[in-house]
Amino acid sequence: MADHTSQVFITGITGYIGGSVATKLQAMGYQVRGLVRRESDLQWLRSQGMDGLVGTIHQTDIVAAAVSRANIIIHTADSADDPYAVDTFLRLLEGTGKTFLFTSGSAILGGKENGEANPFAYTEDFPLEPRLEMASRVLINSAILRSAQRGVRSIVMVPTMVYGEGLGRKKESIQLPALVAYSKEKGHGVYFGTGANIWSNLHIEDLADLYILALQRAKAGSIYYAENGWSTLKNLAENISARLGLQPARSVSIQEAVDRFGPAGGYFGFGSNSFCSADKARRELGWAPQYSSIVPFI
Repeated sequence: MADHTSQVFITGITGYIGGSVATKLQAMGYQVRGLVRRESDLQWLRSQGMDGLVGTIHQTDIVAAAVSRANIIIHTADSADDPYAVDTFLRLLEGTGKTFLFTSGSAILGGKENGEANPFAYTEDFPLEPRLEMASRVLINSAILRSAQRGVRSIVMVPTMVYGEGLGRKKESIQLPALVAYSKEKGHGVYFGTGANIWSNLHIEDLADLYILALQRAKAGSIYYAENGWSTLKNLAENISARLGLQPARSVSIQEAVDRFGPAGGYFGFGSNSFCSADKARRELGWAPQYSSIVPFI
């Protein structure tokens, strides 16, 4: 159980990852507050036994007030590419010794392979030379890790393709539901190019457990990749066809992926490889994920 000093502030608390982490932390006795955009969201939070503030991550006075009351800050809002929000947090946290856990994403590993395979499994020790499109994310991660030199207990989490039912207000993830919805529209499972590109994946509850272990055990300046299994996009498409009774899976062009999901989604979310190992989290934090296959959750 957490003690009475365990005050947590979460951005993205009504989202998929943030809500799931918040639910688990509250059940463990942490006092959880979040940043929400609407009064109705705040009312929902309070109905769940949590509290919060209405505002945005760019309203510095609101963020500062929240940070001053918390000793753990978890940033899960849709802002992995937003250096302004990150800079605000790092300035507010400098010299405090407080924990800042930032949510990045494994698209930083993508090589824009357009559906072709790259079987290399990245570890946190391997130096990244990201593509131009993902360079800002890697720079943001590095800045957060370096803040450990300035009195911030900084931790970066790099989730892969997350699946399963969320524990908070938002129940669905992004990638797999989007692929299922597109496949239903087309009448067949969809992959892009050859579909040989590989994505690591993990269940939302295993990810939430990893966040909590990192909060409890990680050293300042730590980064963790998060996965417990992998699949090619073609394999996902074939299973979508089988499980939903659609026509056999078929390839569509990368351009169609870009037209449907935008450049980041098409080239990186569905067209690149994002293959990595989470052995560091297992070894250092004692993480023991329970779910090993994405297929039953299609």
